Amino acid sequence: MKEQITSVRNAIEGTLYRNVLKPILFRLDPERVHDRTLVLGKFLGSNAVTRGLMRAGFSYSNPMLEQKILGIKFRNPVGLSAGFDKDGHLTKILPSIGFGFEEIGSVSGEPCSGNPKPRLWRMPKERALVVNYGLKSEGCARVAERLRGSHFEIPIGTNVVKTNSPETVDTEKGIEDYVKAYRAFAHIGAYTTINLSCPNAFGGQPFHSPQKLESLLREIRKVKTKKPLFLKIAPDLSEKELDGIIRVASKFKVDGFVCTNLTKDREKIKIPGKNIPGKGGISGKLVEELSNRTISYIYKKTKEKFIIIGVGGIFTAEDAYKKIKCGASLIQLITGLVFQGPQVVGEINQGLVHLLERDGYKNISQAVGAEWR
Repeated sequence: MKEQITSVRNAIEGTLYRNVLKPILFRLDPERVHDRTLVLGKFLGSNAVTRGLMRAGFSYSNPMLEQKILGIKFRNPVGLSAGFDKDGHLTKILPSIGFGFEEIGSVSGEPCSGNPKPRLWRMPKERALVVNYGLKSEGCARVAERLRGSHFEIPIGTNVVKTNSPETVDTEKGIEDYVKAYRAFAHIGAYTTINLSCPNAFGGQPFHSPQKLESLLREIRKVKTKKPLFLKIAPDLSEKELDGIIRVASKFKVDGFVCTNLTKDREKIKIPGKNIPGKGGISGKLVEELSNRTISYIYKKTKEKFIIIGVGGIFTAEDAYKKIKCGASLIQLITGLVFQGPQVVGEINQGLVHLLERDGYKNISQAVGAEWR
């Protein structure tokens, strides 16, 4: 009965969002909608009453979805990807929406206003976003001060990056900036992700280079912390480039990868005429295949040595399950949330339970990498 009630609830909420609210929101400037969503989320998370109402309206739980990974307990595998809650304002409301974890950021060493507006575009037909924020961030000092001492109901990942500035293009300066942000969150949150792959910053993505990545990780590992370490990588890397990153990650005992960031290679986008608005990286369904390819390659290559968090093109439970069977232990989304509505988190989690039952699994961890076994 509980499952049936949840299914009806999700169906009603999804219909209302897609047919009533979404058409209104999609007529407005996307960055303005995002900013207002952050304000609303911060308010809803500010007191127990609104958190309780959101929990009743959206949350879903099932023991089949629970995992303990790297000493961290996840109530379900669905997380909010870095890029939505850049400065860590939504940590109190997201558990009530049904998320199993969140990754805030990317947070840079210094404050950064990002690239000039407009810097966010929708592609409704392709179910994708074009993002050119340019690492907008309040800076690590301010964000860390806000979160320090907080009790988090779900695991919080802190995604750090070098400041988007001509001053950090120099390798040594860039490393110093990364380390500053990393050190600020050494004892805040459950894990840290180093973002190597923002496509919209000065200097491009130089730390995908094995030599520069080794220099970065050598300095990062001097910071005393017990938190697991992940690397967020681009979807546009060749197998040779991935091999180089894997080799360095093994040397410095990196715990896992976030696969993947936005794609900046428009030649790989499979849409007629390639009529892509704006300038920047591309998310959603247009990056799904590239993301799944990267997840599969790392999983098969490393034989479960690394934990993989899968990102890119997740709109349904089937999308999430595909990434899990490719080798991801956890998944993250943003674009699916924008296009489908907040109830999509519960829809995905409930759908995953049904898929696990169909395939005879008792826990989601048993399905990780099943595509290659």
